[in-house]
Amino acid sequence: MGKIIAFSNQKGGVGKTTTVLNVADYVARAGKKVLMIDIDPQGNLTSGYGIEKHKLELSLYDLMMGQARFDDVVMKTAYDGLDILPCNMDLASLEVELATVPNRTLVLDRAIKGFTDRYDFVLIDCPPSLGVLTLNALCACDGVIVPIQSEFFALEGLSQLMNSIKLVRDRINPKISVFGVVLTMYDGRSLMARQVTEEIKKYFGAKVFEVPAPRNIKLCESPSFGVPISQHAPKSRGGVAYAKIAEEFLRRMN
Repeated sequence: MGKIIAFSNQKGGVGKTTTVLNVADYVARAGKKVLMIDIDPQGNLTSGYGIEKHKLELSLYDLMMGQARFDDVVMKTAYDGLDILPCNMDLASLEVELATVPNRTLVLDRAIKGFTDRYDFVLIDCPPSLGVLTLNALCACDGVIVPIQSEFFALEGLSQLMNSIKLVRDRINPKISVFGVVLTMYDGRSLMARQVTEEIKKYFGAKVFEVPAPRNIKLCESPSFGVPISQHAPKSRGGVAYAKIAEEFLRRMN
């Protein structure tokens, strides 16, 4: 069975989707079979791979609502070994529609069960909240990677995420743990960034990935072209960093 990793941080704008998009790509380039699950209604991971989300006939919403099968929803990307369960804003209504569903935090787990063994890794891009969608990801995964921006408010609300992971572990998913922390939008010239990084390392210790993802314009540009950084600017600081982050990801997952 493929290892399922949720990329989660309830704070928005921390480079979470950028991290999933590029780690998935580099891991697939290393010869692994990877499934990405876009469970953020904004659908940025979906559009980041050049998929026109507003034209989707079927999406993760249909799969989780039991209105479509896994094989009807999953899409191949333009890259070998890399598939995606795409989404769009239809997914936003799921929070309300699942309100009366028994065991509503296990809907994703049930929807993908039996299919994840096709892949080496399943990477879930969570929304910037701790609502029903993120809880579904936490209940379905083996562990969490937390992208954290190296800025003043980075640790704000982090205890809430850790408490949610503990709650899920205690009540629903005993296997879940924090696999790692990726520092994003890092600017080593900034004293604040260095200070925040030290605080994050005190909190998480060896779970912090060795290479931070820098603040880099090429990383911001590549999703607008519908391609990962390896296609847009592989030799950029962002491209080199995510290649190294993916290498470390593979070492940690062994």
